[in-house]
Parts: sequence; C-alpha cells; structure tokens
Amino acid sequence: MNIKVCRNYDEMSEKAARMICAVMTLKPDCTLGLATGSTPVGMYKRLIAMYESGELDFSRVRSYNLDEYYPIKPTDPQSYRYFMNVNLFDHVNIDRANTHVPNGEAADPDAECRAYDEEVSRAGIDIQVLGIGRNGHIGFNEPSDRLTAATHLTALSESTIEANSRFFASPEEVPHHALTMGLAPIMKSKRIIILVSGKDKHDALSALLSGVIDTSVPATVLNMHPDVTVICDEAAYNG
Repeated sequence: MNIKVCRNYDEMSEKAARMICAVMTLKPDCTLGLATGSTPVGMYKRLIAMYESGELDFSRVRSYNLDEYYPIKPTDPQSYRYFMNVNLFDHVNIDRANTHVPNGEAADPDAECRAYDEEVSRAGIDIQVLGIGRNGHIGFNEPSDRLTAATHLTALSESTIEANSRFFASPEEVPHHALTMGLAPIMKSKRIIILVSGKDKHDALSALLSGVIDTSVPATVLNMHPDVTVICDEAAYNG
C-alpha cells in the first residue's frame, strides 16, 4: 500500500487528479470507477480544469459509480447521478451513455445489482476512486461481522445516515438504503486510490494503515489488493 500525505485538501485533490490524468493519458478509452461525497469534489474540479485547458479528453472514457441511494429518482438533487452530472459530467466531453450509476428507481433492486456486477466485470475498472466513511465504510459497505462480495441493496448504518444528513434538509429525509458495489468488484479494479481528508477520518485511516483486516472497518479489506494508493491530508494522517 502506497501512502501519500499531503499538506491539505487542495494538494490531496491535485495529486489524485494527476493520477487519474496519467491513466487517461496512457489509455484514452479507460474505465474509471468513481465515488461521490464531499471528498472527491476537489479532484473533480481539477479534472474539469484539465479538460478545459486541453490536457484531458473524456470522449472515449467509461465510468461506473460505486453506489446510489435507494429508492431515489436520478433527477433528485440528492441522488448520486445528479451529483456526478453537476460535479463532473456536465462539464467535460464524456458520452453520457458511457456513464453508469446504479438505478435508484429499479423495480427489482436485486436484479439491478446482478446486472451492474456483470457490466462492471465486462468493462474492467482501470482505476477505482474511493472515499472512506468515519466508520470505515467504502461505497456503502457498512461495518458488520459479515461483508457482502457482490453488488447489493444495503441498509445504511445510523452513523452513515447522520454523516450524510448534512446534505439534506433534515436527517429524516436521508434514504435508509442504498445500492452499492460489493467488495468483489472493488477489489477486481486494476488500481485503487482512496482519498481521506479531515481529522474526523483519522481513526478510520489508522485502522486501514494498521494492516489488520477487520470487518468492523470494511476499508481494511483493501490491504489484500496489490495496488492501492492512499492519498490523505495531514489532518487525517495526524489526527
């Protein structure tokens, strides 16, 4: 596991964007695994700036997002499809047909999850971007005595609902379920970068860096992947 400690959030975002840029430059038709939440927003802003300056071309890129609330409409401002449109897709020349987010309106969520797994497996993710929750979740793979390999419908933990409530008018409006990539498709990614920012993520980061695999901190499973880069700021690293 490679660890890059940055002075602050801006430097962390720049370093992450440069890693994505390198993958896209070497393989213009690459497949990106993308994440939502506040942590990768700075990285997306830098990727947009690289596109606007002519440094990047998204025309042949495909993307697969980690997760989506369930149930939720893609036009809902709190949906992750809406998030990706506003924070990246609307500002670059990516073919919208090549962008994939789990369907938060699926009538059969289990069938949706199986189909999503098959699609991700066929595409093959060249580089997967992850964040980490305060409780150590990745995607919406929540702490448990058992972790699910396949993409699945999951109940969100109280701590995750509380953390995400800042994006909603009230905690009661936060969906209590989500469709999430399981650990198997995440671990099949060729490369993984995990972004960690802020003092409140210090405990989760410390658990990840301990090298001990603990299902109560799902991110620790990444210790079994051969190519993981942790990009964090000093606040997250030092606590």
